[in-house]
Amino acid sequence: MEQKEANRWSKRVMETSNALDLEEGVFRKESPREIAEALRRSAEQSTRRKANPFASAMSMLNFYLNRAGKNLSDHEKTKLDAAKDELRELYHRPKRGSRDRRG
Repeated sequence: MEQKEANRWSKRVMETSNALDLEEGVFRKESPREIAEALRRSAEQSTRRKANPFASAMSMLNFYLNRAGKNLSDHEKTKLDAAKDELRELYHRPKRGSRDRRG
């Protein structure tokens, strides 16, 4: 496989996976809240997802961060990390690190 083709598998996953149908430019929105709301809309409307809407939306956000991360600015990474907390809030899930971890 050519190097160019090998580097594009993540694009193919974003376009054809059963995760969910994304809005155009979802990860380029201005605020973390806008990103989270767009992911929520996509997850709830998607006919391609296999998991529940929250899991699908969070999974796609993590996938994007993991695959595009090396090419993102610190500002973009911070915004996308904040979008995770916004997504948790939209789905009434506890924010990261706020669980009671006592045995």
